[in-house]
Amino acid sequence: MRITCPLCGERDRREFYYKGAALVRPAEGADLDAWHGYVNLRENPAGPLDELWYHEMGCNSWLKVTRDTATHEILAVQLASEAGLGGET
Repeated sequence: MRITCPLCGERDRREFYYKGAALVRPAEGADLDAWHGYVNLRENPAGPLDELWYHEMGCNSWLKVTRDTATHEILAVQLASEAGLGGET
């Protein structure tokens, strides 16, 4: 699988660290139900899913990668900070 980093170009997936689904964390002071949903409840779709990847052996950027979980096709890549994910977790 190849991932095209917005800063470094196309790279092998082994340069990246997979963090999981790209979910927005609950706001500070959120109730326990919000945190329970964030930590414990996950969908497992067969199809497009937004994921967080860290370019560990490259520019050290956090990326939001949209990947088809059925085919592993990369559909889109953008910097996590530009996607409103803060760029770190």
